Amino acid sequence: AYGTHLTKDMNIEDNGDFVPPEGLCWVSVLSCLLLACSYVGSLYVWRSDLPRDHPTVIKRRFTSVLIVSGLSPLFVWAWREFTGVRTGPSLLALMGMRFEGLIPAITLPLLLTMVLFLGPLMQLAMDCPWSFMDGIRVAFDPWFWMLCFSDMRWLRNQVVAPLTEELVFRACMLPMLVPCAGPSTAIFTCPLFFGVAHFHHVIELLRFRQGTLSGIFLSAVFQFSYTAVFGAYTAFIFIRTGHLMGPVLCHSFCNYMGFPAISAALEHPHRLTVLSSYLLGVLLFLLFLFPFTDPSYYGLPTPVCTLTSSPSSLCLS
Repeated sequence: AYGTHLTKDMNIEDNGDFVPPEGLCWVSVLSCLLLACSYVGSLYVWRSDLPRDHPTVIKRRFTSVLIVSGLSPLFVWAWREFTGVRTGPSLLALMGMRFEGLIPAITLPLLLTMVLFLGPLMQLAMDCPWSFMDGIRVAFDPWFWMLCFSDMRWLRNQVVAPLTEELVFRACMLPMLVPCAGPSTAIFTCPLFFGVAHFHHVIELLRFRQGTLSGIFLSAVFQFSYTAVFGAYTAFIFIRTGHLMGPVLCHSFCNYMGFPAISAALEHPHRLTVLSSYLLGVLLFLLFLFPFTDPSYYGLPTPVCTLTSSPSSLCLS
């Protein structure tokens, strides 16, 4: 089931193994770089002296980002036509848009991510003045969701950014990187484009003088590191499940939770309970990481795994 079909027989060895076309890696990396630059560049086509959280700026950026994201599959199509790589699955399937295994793809990766955030969730539950039933009532209150969707920052952080970033930086880039680097290397290569793309926040911090130069630089380094690690995680989910929805939901959840407030946990009145939850969450996450992303739940082989010449452990049940 594995192997990439090429238009030219000269790219297939006598034993049937896939030989990447000459220059495939350069074309793949340059295509990903161009796609990343197009995404970030679309944020700055609008000239404005307003900060990034202003509703007018957010609405304008929605327009340009959604256009670039909508056109992003054309980058994959152009890459495939230029390199001559031919695959069995359709272009949409390679990008994680398919129905097979959709229900597990929606639930299991999100549940796995919530397990990782067991400590912050415990901390949030202890500090929240609402009861459990209050939370349930709010979750099913249509007015609450209308309020959320009318908030431009909420819409950006929970819907537009997760959807467009996962589409561009995972669903479009991984199919171009896997034939060149293999699934394992692609998982750690793809997030570099994602991390570097977030350096554009430095421009706005400097522009509006939001902090010292050294503070802004340290913030940029931290954000690059955090987004690169997170990008590797969602790339892992994408390759293991072959679905776009899992990474999108995990991205949205992580945006809502933010980076764990470890300093607050150390000073919490119930510090032992909270810190134990942090540790338990990490241990359970490591325990369930491969079982919850077992490709057999999502349909073997996952489409992106057909782009590698030999079975990778990441693609096997």
